[in-house]
Amino acid sequence: MKRLEKLIKEFCPHGVPFDKLGRICTRQKGIPITAGEMKRMDKPNGKIRIFAAGNTIANVDNEDIPDKAIITKPSIIVKSRGNIGFEYFTEPFSHKNEMWSYSTSRKDVDIKFLFYYLSNHTREFQLKTKTGKLPQISTPDTDNFLVPIPPLPVQQEIVRILDNFTELTAELTAELTARKKQYEYYRDDLLTFGNEVGWIYLEEIAEFKYGFTAKAKAEGNTRFVRITDIKDNGKLDYDSPMYVDLNSSNGEYLLEYGDLLMARTGASYGKTMIFQEKSKAIFASFLIRIRFPKDVVNPIFYWHFSQSNLFWDQANKLVSKAGQPQFNANALKRVKMPIPPLSEQNSIVITLDKFDALANDISIGLPAEIEARRKQYEYYRDKLLTFKEAK
Repeated sequence: MKRLEKLIKEFCPHGVPFDKLGRICTRQKGIPITAGEMKRMDKPNGKIRIFAAGNTIANVDNEDIPDKAIITKPSIIVKSRGNIGFEYFTEPFSHKNEMWSYSTSRKDVDIKFLFYYLSNHTREFQLKTKTGKLPQISTPDTDNFLVPIPPLPVQQEIVRILDNFTELTAELTAELTARKKQYEYYRDDLLTFGNEVGWIYLEEIAEFKYGFTAKAKAEGNTRFVRITDIKDNGKLDYDSPMYVDLNSSNGEYLLEYGDLLMARTGASYGKTMIFQEKSKAIFASFLIRIRFPKDVVNPIFYWHFSQSNLFWDQANKLVSKAGQPQFNANALKRVKMPIPPLSEQNSIVITLDKFDALANDISIGLPAEIEARRKQYEYYRDKLLTFKEAK
């Protein structure tokens, strides 16, 4: 950072000029191509990447599209519909006509610096779309957007710093992915038993209950756990909690420590979390509460089982996929699980909890370090990309 401070003091102590992106860069239009054509032309070893909205990508050969449609300069790709954002790309590429991209021939501009600046203002572009409509921006939104043009050495130093943050986060994320695969391997291995352990249907041992139907509120005396509150890793999402008021009509839906909740409908069917909170909570109607006799099944043992291929191979066969996927209590009852002695369940839980914590616990290990790096990156990105305009 000291080097950057020195460069700013040397080259632009009184601020930097701003200009419209459309005057600094050349905007490239996309090509008219359908999703079907992209799918047909897609090749595993294609050297030209074609981008489309919705993160659709096809890899094609040079002869598949006109030469004039191939962009070879390092560029900023504008994701203009749906999940609005920006992507920096250096290899030869093209994109559909619902998107556009920017490059520049100016010697005093580092295009990656502009990418970082635009990315730091993604939220501003997202807010340009009216509520209720598919998020979408137009070319004037980006063409007329004012961007700073500090001296080139300052741009390059900022890019170097932010690249280092990005590369470190990517390395940590790759290591975390490896740890998650390690957890999945040991989980499926430890939950695979031979004839020495009996398998029983859940209906023989578990108690099921559908949740409470109510309108969630921003305030209330009891947390209202909904289907959207179960994260992909089977943990409770603490962001944007909603509430209901506990009363005589909904007390039977209060969760106890160790209760299991499973999503029974939609794309998230079968996703299961274990409730391990000390605060009061009621579960919503698109969830099924699962309880086991505590002297027979450790609920955390079942939770690990519900994340495994042993569970999902059954769930994917039992789910009703006519229209909206449905995985109701009648289907769940037909899932079979192994029931080793409770002492063995407890031992397996201790081992798998350690692996799970290393892979998913945001307060320790790699997840915590990645989160810390992300916050550090966002802090320095905001600081580095804030400029005073020269008078």
